[in-house]
Amino acid sequence: MTVVVNVHEAKTQLSRLLAQVEAGEEIVIARRGKPVARLVLCKPPGRRQPDVLKGEIVIPDSFFDELPEEELAAWEGG
Repeated sequence: MTVVVNVHEAKTQLSRLLAQVEAGEEIVIARRGKPVARLVLCKPPGRRQPDVLKGEIVIPDSFFDELPEEELAAWEGG
């Protein structure tokens, strides 16, 4: 459920609003009735796993070949 509050209420009730966000609610902060910002729960980034795709991605040797002139020009903005 999304709750809309004005800026003054957000400033005076920030701790309560943060508790609501932690409970799964989304808070929209509005100025003069127009939505300006959204408070949502920050999810910590997932743990990185080195080599998780090892052996699944193959880069062919042709990847390192020189580009044709017209493609090179396109990459360089020409």
